[in-house]
Amino acid sequence: MEGFRKTAIIILTYNHLDYTKDCLESIRKYTTEGTYEIIVVDNCSTDGTREWLKEQPDIKLRLNDTNAGFPADCNIGIGMADPESDILLLNNDTVVTPRWLENLRTCLYSDPKIGAAGAVCNHDENLQGANLSYSDFEEMQRLAEKNNRSDPARWEEKVFLIGFCILIKREVLNKIGLLDERYSPGYVEDNDLSLLILSAGYRLMLCHDCFIHHYFGSGFRKDLNQLYQVLRANREYFEKKWGFETWVFDDIKYASLRLLDEADKSKPINILELKCGIGQTLLKCKYLYPNAVLHGLESNPGMRAIAKHVAEVSDMPTGVFPLDYPEDYFDYILAGNCLETMDNPEAILRGLKKHLKKDGFIIAEVQNIMHYSVLRSLLGGKWRYAPQDILRRTNRSFYTLSDIEEMFLACEYKNPFIFHWYSVAGEEDIAFVHKLCEIGEEKRAYVYNTYLFSVRYQK
Repeated sequence: MEGFRKTAIIILTYNHLDYTKDCLESIRKYTTEGTYEIIVVDNCSTDGTREWLKEQPDIKLRLNDTNAGFPADCNIGIGMADPESDILLLNNDTVVTPRWLENLRTCLYSDPKIGAAGAVCNHDENLQGANLSYSDFEEMQRLAEKNNRSDPARWEEKVFLIGFCILIKREVLNKIGLLDERYSPGYVEDNDLSLLILSAGYRLMLCHDCFIHHYFGSGFRKDLNQLYQVLRANREYFEKKWGFETWVFDDIKYASLRLLDEADKSKPINILELKCGIGQTLLKCKYLYPNAVLHGLESNPGMRAIAKHVAEVSDMPTGVFPLDYPEDYFDYILAGNCLETMDNPEAILRGLKKHLKKDGFIIAEVQNIMHYSVLRSLLGGKWRYAPQDILRRTNRSFYTLSDIEEMFLACEYKNPFIFHWYSVAGEEDIAFVHKLCEIGEEKRAYVYNTYLFSVRYQK
């Protein structure tokens, strides 16, 4: 570990002594001695945790008289650390594994512009899960030992890292300051911290070569009423601060990524995403194709400001095409749901076509107005708009499968590939679809069961 700063591991505790014991035991076993210090901040535990912590000779301990909340107590722990140490925020309900810290450090110091690195675990929040299945900790550690082989190809750039295990360079915290305590007692502070790091010009990396176990045992989650109240308040504060809602962190165009199809993963390709949000889908493209050049269009100024840190991003036009890009430039254009939400979709398709390379592809996501749920409502005399799903209020156009095919044909695209996303129908729905096949001109049941089409056409 030569050349690296020492790491201050900050752990907060509130009861759950069994978790804390497992966590500290694993740190001692799987972390190189002399490379770290452990700092524990306890929030008025009543289950013997405080007494046990007092007996641990290798930790710095703070016993709080009141529970100030996660962000504030993390800041207390950071203040107790050696001022030269990097900071690692680690939940006490985690069990670390061979080379965990070594691999995080290797990634963190591989590039001066990387500001923080995070681990994967056995839960898939923020797509930080790993495909490891085990029945006990002995098996988990064997699998983790095989997984935790440092590999830069398994480092994924992100716009957000969950705070259960995140290693942050000291210089970054010196630049951006501490965690925002207005998110106390907790939740959303790690979203905020991630954006602060990005906004300071640093990158966030998820290390798939660093697996740790996460119990996911927060006492907060057991009181759902309290949890929802805190989440609502913190999300509102986040939106006022950054100019967009927290749901955008999860808004990745999976249906479009399904149709990216380059056999040579190292091939340099140019990708444009319409309505790119904060850049989450573009970074997924980058992880799949490391040499991809990323471009985006986004109308929300708050989201656009964040996305500019991961891609070349401009303001989304209101319908003026062609765009301010070279002709014959992009290998892929990800149009998302723009054909549904923007005026004159055929003009959009024709305008975008000019910017595609000779054999470039446009990929879109189009919801199916012929889904059985919509037809059932119509036959019942109802057309109910919804915030999301097929009849969302932002849609200006609605499509059937034949509508999609005719529109792309009219714009002279070729080589169609349309992937059907199905909903799982119950017995009543299956019977209804069967009746639709009997009375309608469309006899294919899967068309009525499809709620979304992933559409790819070639120039």
